[in-house]
Amino acid sequence: MVAAADGRRGATPQRLKRGPGPRHCPALLRRRRRLEEEATSAESRLELQIFREYGESWYLSRKALESRFQPREPLARQPQVTAEARCRLISWLIPVHRELGYSFEALCLTVNIIDRFLDTTPVAADCFQLLGATALLLACKQVEMHPPSVKQLLALCCNAFSGEQLCNLECIVLHKLGFSLGAPTVSFFLEHFTRVRLEAPGADSGEAADAGSLAWGVAEISLADYNFTKYPPSLLAAASLGLADRLLRHRCPLDLRVSGYRRRELRECMAELRLLVSLNAAALPLVLPAEVMRKCLWLRDGD
Repeated sequence: MVAAADGRRGATPQRLKRGPGPRHCPALLRRRRRLEEEATSAESRLELQIFREYGESWYLSRKALESRFQPREPLARQPQVTAEARCRLISWLIPVHRELGYSFEALCLTVNIIDRFLDTTPVAADCFQLLGATALLLACKQVEMHPPSVKQLLALCCNAFSGEQLCNLECIVLHKLGFSLGAPTVSFFLEHFTRVRLEAPGADSGEAADAGSLAWGVAEISLADYNFTKYPPSLLAAASLGLADRLLRHRCPLDLRVSGYRRRELRECMAELRLLVSLNAAALPLVLPAEVMRKCLWLRDGD
């Protein structure tokens, strides 16, 4: 526990009267905003330069690792955990990770940890939620600056488990996965393909942003559907973007050849995603920005 700054409990700091000091000066405020914009711009330029130099190599490297981190039938050895139970757990984790303010990357990694652990170890039905909370903790420790506390996670589980149980399961999961948590995720590939799209001649940044938002929503919903565990994350990302472009009727869609997949593979995955979207149309407004939802006329009028 961190003590108060002056070391005295209940100490009341003296309030000083201040005039309109330098921090209220309009000129300084304008200069600060300009410096912040320049810093952001410089950071963006650096990221773009790094992507242009290493983006393709990084993509191929991550794609080559997919088979190592992807169990195709994680429930094959599970006597108590079903596809329906998995769907309920991940459907619970989706709003939880949003409420806590964590990234889509953290959610994707959470699902990957769950599936890989299920592929190695039978899990009792009454411990399945604890596995979800433990996987979220491990994923956030991997990719977030401020992972949730054990107390937070236990509260989300209505304190049905103890801190000792969660910590013990954390050790078991790490051991079973060989302490290897750096899985390639659909979040990484969505970002990569979007950057590739923006680098193409005549790219429409508005269409790229809208397609990316819709594809993120579609991919998020697909995480809860056991049927999509058979698809590599890179294929799922490409198909999600391809479907988003079709649904939004974009004039400059992503050239799906950049994914390296055959048309037949992309069409098959896109068809299953389209069916998933049709069955979950009511859930999309919960995961999409309002400005993108307004452009999804197919939700009201049909495709």
